[in-house]
Amino acid sequence: MNASDVNAPGVDVCDGDVFDVLVVDDDMRVARINAAYVAKVPGFRVSAQAHSAAEALSILDTHPVDLILLDHYLPDENGLDLVRRLRERGHRTDVIMVTAARDLATVQAAMRLGALQYLVKPFTFASLRTRLEAYGALRHTLDTGGEAEQAEVDRIFGTLAAARADAPNDLPKGHSAPTAELVRRILLDAGGPLSTQQIADRVGISRQTAQRYLKLLDRTGRVTLALRYGETGRPEHRYSWLPPATGRAPEPPAS
Repeated sequence: MNASDVNAPGVDVCDGDVFDVLVVDDDMRVARINAAYVAKVPGFRVSAQAHSAAEALSILDTHPVDLILLDHYLPDENGLDLVRRLRERGHRTDVIMVTAARDLATVQAAMRLGALQYLVKPFTFASLRTRLEAYGALRHTLDTGGEAEQAEVDRIFGTLAAARADAPNDLPKGHSAPTAELVRRILLDAGGPLSTQQIADRVGISRQTAQRYLKLLDRTGRVTLALRYGETGRPEHRYSWLPPATGRAPEPPAS
């Protein structure tokens, strides 16, 4: 898909139920791979692909998107210059840098221009999925409007910053990637809230171990926690996977 494949003019592609993504990469093969990755994450769809800054600008001027996956090395100008031009034109589109640029000056410039994430190539599908899901959870929270207490503000700011801790290759010490993925899949497939003990039983781990992984998911904004009160004793903690976008039920990842 390229500039000619975007939705028809006059259609607002930002429909609130699915996040529309523009993939920008000078390498057509890499762009196709990244687009295929995005398409596997529930709540996200690729509206178009662009292979230069000029092509990206042309698309965005007529077809708004929620998020840009942006390479830094483009044939006509670099990705950060493209972001500057977008801001000058009034585009507030969110940006995740997806690039081989590793120098700290570029990383710092991306931060100052408001890039929400910076993913260094080469990367795995799991790494991108984690960041997209964190972005979806953040937007889901922000789009509700209203006011926030300090705890909620801390959670909002921490969601994207902590996204890498949810990726299988970037777990804190004492956490295993296979176990983290099992817990994640159990929650995705549950169709409703589960207690810590239920999750522990389904994964085949101790209750204490399950608590560790659930606390990590809660800290990174991946789950919601509710209390169920019985007639006696302490309330039971019940966890649900947080949908990536308003109006969508949790779905397992595409295989």
